Amino acid sequence: MPEPNKFYVTTPIYYVNDKPHLGHVYTTMVADVVARYHRLRGDDVFFLTGVDEHSTKVVDKAAEKGLTTEAWAEQNATAFRQTFEKLEMTNDDFVRTSSDHHKRKVTEYVAALLKSGDVYEGEYEGWYDAGQEEYVPENKAKDNDYKSEVNRKPLVRKKEKNYFFKLSSYVPALLDHFEKHPTFVQPDARRNEIVNRIKEAQDVPISRTGVGGWGIPVPGDPEQTIYVWIDALFNYLSYVDTPDRRGYWQSGATHFIAKDILWFHASVWPAMLMALRKCDGYDWVNLPAQVYSHSYWVSESGAKMSKSLGNFLDPAAIDNYVAEFGLDALRYFLATRGPLSVSDSTFSPDLFIKTYNEDLANTFGNSCSRVANMIGKYFDGVMPPVHAEFDDNQNSGAETNDDGDTTDSFPIHLDGNEGLGIRPSHSGNLLAVAIGSSRHYRTAINETNLTVAAERALRIVRGVDTYIELKKPFSLAKDWEQNERQVATVLANCAEALRIASVLLWPFIPDACEKFWKRIGCDYAAQMAANGGRGRLDEWTQWGQLKPGTPIEKGDALFPRYDPNK
Repeated sequence: MPEPNKFYVTTPIYYVNDKPHLGHVYTTMVADVVARYHRLRGDDVFFLTGVDEHSTKVVDKAAEKGLTTEAWAEQNATAFRQTFEKLEMTNDDFVRTSSDHHKRKVTEYVAALLKSGDVYEGEYEGWYDAGQEEYVPENKAKDNDYKSEVNRKPLVRKKEKNYFFKLSSYVPALLDHFEKHPTFVQPDARRNEIVNRIKEAQDVPISRTGVGGWGIPVPGDPEQTIYVWIDALFNYLSYVDTPDRRGYWQSGATHFIAKDILWFHASVWPAMLMALRKCDGYDWVNLPAQVYSHSYWVSESGAKMSKSLGNFLDPAAIDNYVAEFGLDALRYFLATRGPLSVSDSTFSPDLFIKTYNEDLANTFGNSCSRVANMIGKYFDGVMPPVHAEFDDNQNSGAETNDDGDTTDSFPIHLDGNEGLGIRPSHSGNLLAVAIGSSRHYRTAINETNLTVAAERALRIVRGVDTYIELKKPFSLAKDWEQNERQVATVLANCAEALRIASVLLWPFIPDACEKFWKRIGCDYAAQMAANGGRGRLDEWTQWGQLKPGTPIEKGDALFPRYDPNK
């Protein structure tokens, strides 16, 4: 068999100045959904997340708590790791910038850049954003009234000896890369924003003084500490800079980040990689495939949810949502209602409940129960056969358009199914719905449009509900002798469509889908475990794999309807 494609996906590494909150969980959850999708389609995935320990904010917070910096970092690094494990994130490694491997690699990278001349000694005088630990150019500081763009606190004026990276030398190469790779930064509005800023880029400081020895010293100058942002960016490379992992980097990394750290990831980081690639021994270093910059979660008042503003969801609040609705419900809400576009998203308890009931309880969960119950009632819990004379999949012969949509004769009457590309008439074809929805699902998720991807999978489920209302197997069953074969065909097609929908929904709601797979006799989870975590998406979404005679279990509701009045 050919070697699987490699896919490398990362999150930012999070400051350990405090415990994790919703923002950290969201970015990591998005990366997890995408990582699971790539594993499902058979890719060899490496998913990296972790923590950034070398921040002066960590030093300050530790002192405030009366702890050593090391003890405070250890405490919160453990909290992040435990939170991600509890939320069933599938990361393959967990970054700690205090690790010996990372510190050694960063020292090597900076030493190489010093030798090449792309890092040089100089003096910085200008503005500094202490909250973001970011040096701010004069024009940007002035545009923001000399306040932080993020927390609106006053900027600090600094003058100190630093080492600088020759970012200005790489402006033409960066702009050329953006032109040749239009999806390098997404969404497009973020790309346009960063291109305009790169045109005015100046050399950037990459070291600091006076941080009390917390961090990685500049090679040959122990009085200087490598700036936390440079140290942090190198984690994406350092943690795969081993003989058995370099192939992941060379496949092209996908970085998921929030919009407030776009500058470093879309300008400084690729330029440093360009510079490093010119150094001896680093010709294997290429640029990331994509930097995806999402927006913020905001409260119902419209304010950004953050630790500093005190309106964030902390681990206890997140645990409460999981306890009340289940982990899959949290995963699904964050992935499908989150701020992946250029607009912020509101985290509203009412919207959470509405999404849970409409998409999970009333649609996927209800349809799975409804079909399993009818198979239990009419066929003793055994998958019935399909009879060709009653099978609309055989009769209408769905054809696909160039855009992957389907044109056939299946009517859609339920809300939320507009635009499926299916023309109404008087017969039904679930196969066509599955084909069209599966193709659009792949397109959407490959473009990181998780909302549309999940909706495409649910359209198959909604198609099942419409098909049942159209065919009325419960009415046909009243004349069993006459209609048994037709009832069998209707329910067999419904079960098969739900099987395909569950495969597509697995990256979003894996626990529920795996429970459903067990009920319909599919061992997909075991197959993935035996295949290094990789699935067979193309094979498993082919029609007709649920064989007659397979036991179909009823089971409890996958997503019990939630009544907020109780």
